[in-house]
Amino acid sequence: MRRFTRVLIVAHCLGLPLWSMMALAEPAKRVISIGGDITEILFAIGAGDRIVAVDTTSRYPAAALALPNVGYMRQLSAEPILALAPDHIIAVADSGPKEVIAILRQAGVRFTEIPDAPSVEGALAKIRAVAAAADSVEAGAAFASSISARIDAALAAVPQGQAKPRALFLFSVGRGGLMAGGETSSADAMIQLAGGRNIATGFSGYKPFEPEAMLAADPEIIIVTERTMAALGGVEEIRAQPQFAATQAARTGRIVAFDGALLLGFGARLASGIEHLTAAFYPEAARPSGKPE
Repeated sequence: MRRFTRVLIVAHCLGLPLWSMMALAEPAKRVISIGGDITEILFAIGAGDRIVAVDTTSRYPAAALALPNVGYMRQLSAEPILALAPDHIIAVADSGPKEVIAILRQAGVRFTEIPDAPSVEGALAKIRAVAAAADSVEAGAAFASSISARIDAALAAVPQGQAKPRALFLFSVGRGGLMAGGETSSADAMIQLAGGRNIATGFSGYKPFEPEAMLAADPEIIIVTERTMAALGGVEEIRAQPQFAATQAARTGRIVAFDGALLLGFGARLASGIEHLTAAFYPEAARPSGKPE
């Protein structure tokens, strides 16, 4: 009874609906995780053994890649999901389509949508919400506390009183060219958290970034995803391309690559992302231990 009451209180504080409060009293044994950040959190809090399937954005940890895949988080289909007989689907906000989610709920599958905000507070809230949905409240609280401490330490290493490095985040979209992370994007939030200044301004979200704009902005450091780095042929190939060659970042070789989910996920690996991006911005001041997670 005490456990049931505690779960009700936590679910209420998280703003979950009444039916979710009741469902949280019994832990799910067959969970489908939708969203790479959700999957990472579930594994981090020790609930990975309950996951029976993931979506295509769930690529970390390695164990997630061995699980059945139900497709892209915004293009889900009900049939393959229901075929796996899940008793709980935990999905990041904006998963869909809405019609499919409605079908899943009508079929009696518990569906919990987790809020997503590109901020430290949003990441910690996400961890606690996923933990509550997975009936691992205490593990989630402990993990959120450890992540918060690491983030505080990383931010304390950011030098004060000096000019912030001008940074640009880019990722490739196949033959469609390069997209830049503008204002209000996860990339913008990460750049600011790590003590940089995002030069992709005047637009929100992610948009194509023209060569002329790149030359005019003259970034000191260019951040790309690992997939983009591979697609463009590596640092030296990027430096040689006309659209990059005249920038300060290309002249000094400050072109760095990160796992996209690590940098933009705002979940279980947020502390690691901040630590390593801060080190890229301020190599003389920030020294993260080990490789990015």
